[in-house]
Amino acid sequence: NPTQGSLHTLIDGVKGKGQYVGTYLAWRVNDNCWWGEGEIKFYMDGDREYPTICGTGTEDYFCGSYNFENQKTRQYQEFTTPYAGMHQVIRPDGLYRAVTAFGLYRWHILDPVRFDKDLKVTIQDLGWRHDGRYNNQKSDISSTTFWYQAEPHTKFPALPSKDGLEIPRW
Repeated sequence: NPTQGSLHTLIDGVKGKGQYVGTYLAWRVNDNCWWGEGEIKFYMDGDREYPTICGTGTEDYFCGSYNFENQKTRQYQEFTTPYAGMHQVIRPDGLYRAVTAFGLYRWHILDPVRFDKDLKVTIQDLGWRHDGRYNNQKSDISSTTFWYQAEPHTKFPALPSKDGLEIPRW
């Protein structure tokens, strides 16, 4: 399901003390433009309007600058490291084409993100139009987050039923 309002929430409603460990994103772009300009934001310990940590863009957060592009082939380039990477690219028809999909990960081992009271993490679904203006996209993003949490903490929400998790076939 496409993002609404060009924002994807990775995690919200975490109360208590803990440590954010990592992010995995499966991201399918539905536009024919550069897609990775969105900032990741860590709202913690009472932040409301402004986050404690605000990234400079999706490509920077996942440690793959310059469009994740191989300058020789002019194609997206997969890469893997122990702590960050873009391990998968599904290329329907080349660079900056709709329905290109990516698998991205980032582990916060050497750069821990610790919180004492609460945590919310979002990432913008933001890119550039061909004329240099921002593009509020509607990508399909699926995410998994990992964190440790100390007791006491708020109760985790109930998981949906198997029918609630099913994606209807069209």
